[in-house]
Amino acid sequence: MNKKDLGLLILILAVGAVVAFLNPRFLLPVNLANTSNLVGLFGLSAIGQAFAIITGGIELSVGSVIALVGVLFIDLISNEGVPWPAAAALMVVIGLLIGLAHGLLITKLKLQPFIVTLCGLLVYRGIARFYMQDATAGFGFGQNFPALNWLTVGQTFGVPHSFIALMIVAVIMWVVLHRTVFGRHLYAVGKNEEAARFSGIRTDRVVIAAYVICQVLTVASAIYFAMYTGSISPASQGNFYELYAIAAAVLGGFSLRGGEGSIVGVVLGVVLLQELQNLVNLLGIPSSLNFAVMGGVILVGVTVDQQWGRIRTRRREAETARAVTP
Repeated sequence: MNKKDLGLLILILAVGAVVAFLNPRFLLPVNLANTSNLVGLFGLSAIGQAFAIITGGIELSVGSVIALVGVLFIDLISNEGVPWPAAAALMVVIGLLIGLAHGLLITKLKLQPFIVTLCGLLVYRGIARFYMQDATAGFGFGQNFPALNWLTVGQTFGVPHSFIALMIVAVIMWVVLHRTVFGRHLYAVGKNEEAARFSGIRTDRVVIAAYVICQVLTVASAIYFAMYTGSISPASQGNFYELYAIAAAVLGGFSLRGGEGSIVGVVLGVVLLQELQNLVNLLGIPSSLNFAVMGGVILVGVTVDQQWGRIRTRRREAETARAVTP
């Protein structure tokens, strides 16, 4: 755990202590379970977003993909009679294709990630609404999928399975990012793509892989959200969820310039965001201020990141100057 992650953990504990003091219900098992469930739901897509951000890119279509995958998944298993494992596998394939398409547009056509994923945000939301004719997707009366419900909305010893899934994914992605050659290539591409290319790294493949990973994890998040809500409005499901993912990644130390960040940090960022949301609910603050809180958190995170980046640049310049001075 680096200094940024440690500072974020201390902030989480401090905020939690304040909330628990103001409203002891914060520490009730049911509240902690609900909060950890939301951490799991949002955390999966946040880790995916982090892989896009570390390359110096961004993924704005997260919320729309969650809506599209959600309505498709529920419709397939509830109306079309497709076994849920097959439906889930098909959704993963869709995520792979979306990530591949975004990566190819960014690397081969040299389009800006912001533009590509913004168009995706609009296209996938439109497809979801057209597919359902703006109707709500949901399960029929008496429909039940015990194994799927247990995997997605069940609990073990009071711990939601969505949170357990997040921890498993976080461990795997930590190994990928921090202990593999591919992870080192991701950092190198984010730091300086041209230099990485000259050093022999196949930068296009690295960027494409990052967007594929992002979308696969978004699909996993979408399935968990679909089972959690039980019904999905294609016009509203997942609205602004990409902002939660971006905010969590930025809070976790993933620089929007690319080349920085840790998996531990992004998980802690998700925890802090959900803790703040819980604070809003428990203290009776109007829920309409949720977005104001999130916007403020993003602004503070980006500001701190910018200032920290400038301080480190000045330090490196000073060290270089001292090294070359006789």
